[in-house]
Amino acid sequence: MNPPQPPSPSGPPASRFVAIWVPDWPVVALTMEARQQHRHPRAHQGAPHLPDPATEPVAVVGARGVLAASAPARRAGITTGMRLRTARSLCPELTVLPPQEERQARAFEIIMEALTPLLADPMVARPGLALSHVRGPAAWIGGEEPLASALVETVTQEADVECQVGIADSLLGAVLAAREGVVVPPGRAPEFLSSWPLEAVLTALFTRRSRREARGLLEVLSRLGLRSLGDLAALPSRDVAARFGPAGELLHALASGTSWRVPRARRPERDLTVEMRLDPPVSRTDAAAFAARAVAEDLATRLAAHGLTVGRLLVEARCEDGARLARSWMLQSAPTPAELTDRVRWQLEGWLSGRSGHPPAAPLEHMRLSALEPSPAGAARAGLWPAPGEQGERRAHRAAERVESLLGGGGVGRPLLVAGRDPRSRARMIPWGEPVPTAGSDGADAPWEGSLPVPSPSIVLTRPVPAVLVDAGGGEVVVDRQGQLSPVPARLEVERAPCEGWGGAGDGWEESRRVVSWAGPWPVDEGWWRPEGASRRAYLQVVADLGPPLLLVRAGRWWLDAVYD
Repeated sequence: MNPPQPPSPSGPPASRFVAIWVPDWPVVALTMEARQQHRHPRAHQGAPHLPDPATEPVAVVGARGVLAASAPARRAGITTGMRLRTARSLCPELTVLPPQEERQARAFEIIMEALTPLLADPMVARPGLALSHVRGPAAWIGGEEPLASALVETVTQEADVECQVGIADSLLGAVLAAREGVVVPPGRAPEFLSSWPLEAVLTALFTRRSRREARGLLEVLSRLGLRSLGDLAALPSRDVAARFGPAGELLHALASGTSWRVPRARRPERDLTVEMRLDPPVSRTDAAAFAARAVAEDLATRLAAHGLTVGRLLVEARCEDGARLARSWMLQSAPTPAELTDRVRWQLEGWLSGRSGHPPAAPLEHMRLSALEPSPAGAARAGLWPAPGEQGERRAHRAAERVESLLGGGGVGRPLLVAGRDPRSRARMIPWGEPVPTAGSDGADAPWEGSLPVPSPSIVLTRPVPAVLVDAGGGEVVVDRQGQLSPVPARLEVERAPCEGWGGAGDGWEESRRVVSWAGPWPVDEGWWRPEGASRRAYLQVVADLGPPLLLVRAGRWWLDAVYD
């Protein structure tokens, strides 16, 4: 059964967007740098030799598998997301390289410069993906299809790189259209988006914080049975906003194809902007490095004083002849002075060394850094083990990485309490290194109907244990249609010990116990969107005269589901 299609927005779209996407960008960036090394060997003397992905099997591998692979590697069967062990078994001669954000960002400057003649305001979403408005450039060149063809041709000619272009009414529609290299007709974005998986919405979120918050919410939506963007778009927007707040409202708008506004970088606060006059003006990369360090450390100090981390770094420069240069950089972690310095230096080197193909005609005389999309530093995730000071945190991180390198990706996990109604669905393990949602970002603090009060059970059983709950006369205790317990529970019998190490046969678990007190029930009705109808269960806290407090669940019969400590 196909999900109902969301209605198309009435009237013409407020805007049209174009997305320029370079597939396998980490490998493409490596290819571009290897070509530069081959063409200018003297300029790269002493630098490590780089393999040529055009002729050699090369893969860029991160903590969770292959991020990108060259054409020879793909012909050997290597795919994105594949584990390193599997990739090496398919291609023993595979050259494995770690991801290098600096190489990817430096190389992408030439792509941005190639787009500038055709797009008035191209925006770097992330290295490998650029965005812009369509109407003006399309009207100038004669239509959207000619614009898409011109962009592909320009990038190919100027940068010798193949790219894919997508155009649609909405931001997410344009990004996903670029994955297929199509132009979505006006008004057809909801239909185009409906069949994509729910996780595809992450491609239109360009800050670490927004993606982290969205992942937690997507986990909740997935447990509710939603699988595609069409499933999310088909839900009433008012109900989604009321239940999941602004984050849910944003995801619903993106999935519906009605989020037509390009996210604008918020105007930086005065205290989050630092400037420096370059005296004398800078024309060499080594001199630019010293200037970059001074201004970056100044910005890092101000961020620390305000207790802020930053999602984007805007680097701006003015030349002696009045020309202005600007580029935004995404930051994947809370920036240290060294990280800020590196990014500013890479950008200045890209401009001054002519990596973009269009070096400035005059030296740089003024530089400004702006911290965009700031967020409280307290929103950053805590470490695996609480340790005072940054040094302890780094030691824990390195230890976890060593263990994971021995066990393989996903071998190290950490517990996480997520949003939900019952203890079984709320407790899960996440792989080490995966971003952890901030407090309340996944809706855990929202008023979940039927959720249990604190504290949470200390032990959630892998499999519920059958139980019998009766009244004083031996009749079964039930939960009626109104969610009330009837009659009053008097005795409880559990089939066996709830878990290993908690007693065994002969320890009295099979014996009837007197119920001293109880609380609840808490009925849970869910699955209201399913064709087969809703399902219902009810939770009951019970304290007996022997043993720890227990959590029972009524689902056809009584079960022991968890144990309190």
